[in-house]
Amino acid sequence: MRVHMIKFFRTGLFCFLLAGNGIEAGEASFGLSAGETHALVQEEGETLLFIDVRDPVEIQFTGFTDAVDLNIPFRLVDRTRLDRDRAVFAMPLNPDFLDAVRTALRAKGLADDARIITMCRSGSARGEPSAAFLRENGFPNAYFVRHGFQGDALREGLQAGQRLMNGWQNEGLPWSRRMNPEKIYEVSTAGQP
Repeated sequence: MRVHMIKFFRTGLFCFLLAGNGIEAGEASFGLSAGETHALVQEEGETLLFIDVRDPVEIQFTGFTDAVDLNIPFRLVDRTRLDRDRAVFAMPLNPDFLDAVRTALRAKGLADDARIITMCRSGSARGEPSAAFLRENGFPNAYFVRHGFQGDALREGLQAGQRLMNGWQNEGLPWSRRMNPEKIYEVSTAGQP
């Protein structure tokens, strides 16, 4: 009986803590809302690294926030590898991702255990996986922005399919259609004509 009560209490406490942190059941515990991220950047920006992990071409068409320190893509579109069945280009891991993150941390005078926050378009395809990848590779305090830059798509109504729910843009946080060239990742063109 006592064991069951302890399990019940622990489960209840865990659910209470998740609810208090705005984390829905099933979401990774290292996810932050766009609003939480913006507040952290405003209050503690010098002690953390906030990176946009989208491919720069995507940023060009969807917008950018200057609140990020840098754009360091987790995956890069490979326009030489089209998957005709799925009608998408391959997006392999950026081979320079970990080194670029480490270099960005050092440029801010931060160690590998500093808080890192990643943001992609929706939070799930690259934001969460990039934070998990960082954690697996020696960056224990990596987090991601739940719902990312553009948020989730509406499922019903006249605007179904449009990304008008949650996320950085839809929470009214600062962004622009123009990207900041000083913060955008550029693939090396060494040896190319």
